[in-house]
Amino acid sequence: MSTNSMHSLHHHHLAAGGHHQQPPHPSPAFFLKPSPTALKLSVSSSSTTTTTTTTYSLSPTSPPSITFAASASAAAAASTSEPATTLDTLSGYLAAKDYRQADEETRRLLIALVGEAAVKRGYVFFSEVKFISEADLKAIDTLWKEHSGGKFGYSVQKRIWEKNNKDFSRFFIKVGWMKKLDTEVEQYNYRSFPAEFIWELSDETPEGHLPLTNALRGTQLLNCILSHPAFEDTGEAASASEASEDSGDSSKPVGQKPLSKRLFKPNYSF
Repeated sequence: MSTNSMHSLHHHHLAAGGHHQQPPHPSPAFFLKPSPTALKLSVSSSSTTTTTTTTYSLSPTSPPSITFAASASAAAAASTSEPATTLDTLSGYLAAKDYRQADEETRRLLIALVGEAAVKRGYVFFSEVKFISEADLKAIDTLWKEHSGGKFGYSVQKRIWEKNNKDFSRFFIKVGWMKKLDTEVEQYNYRSFPAEFIWELSDETPEGHLPLTNALRGTQLLNCILSHPAFEDTGEAASASEASEDSGDSSKPVGQKPLSKRLFKPNYSF
């Protein structure tokens, strides 16, 4: 199947799932970035027509490039409208601390990186996550960490998930995707999107709260993202310190009901 990389995406905005709004930007089409060394001009002595043949490449590591023919005027027009980088929009939102829009842009990027099929349907299948390159996922994750003091990002979520034995119910509670109900018996319910999620960075914001991953179709998509090779070293780096930290933890209540008995029926609505 066709996939894209950060070098081949335009800043067009697409819906990423049933419950999210699009960022307030126009939706231009994908672009294929021209390789400056592949530009060839040929002029016929018997004609005034100038033909330009330009080689475009989907990514530095993609299979043989795709070649298109265009007029010189069309090529000039394309070069003036070429965007800077595909991460500019995400970086801008994060720098402005607009985490709500940064979350939407992250979802749009994942869809676009998977390829045309995901773009047309508006969301990513869990089986398609493997088509996203390690470099692209790491770049997105790095921006989230840099603009949150290391509090947000997929690698942060991966560490929390592994620390909780990859139990998604416990993970959802730790990152604040579930809320504790005001009841006599300890119970939790899933937050309502988007009003009940936390879109600002503060001391009270749970670690790993953002970015969100749509779990409307279950947890397989999130599982594949957190298990992606881009984050292979995340859990291992912190395992030693966390093991020693957990060994001295005696705060777990005795005789408490299993977590599954304290949760309402899942409503993966974000």
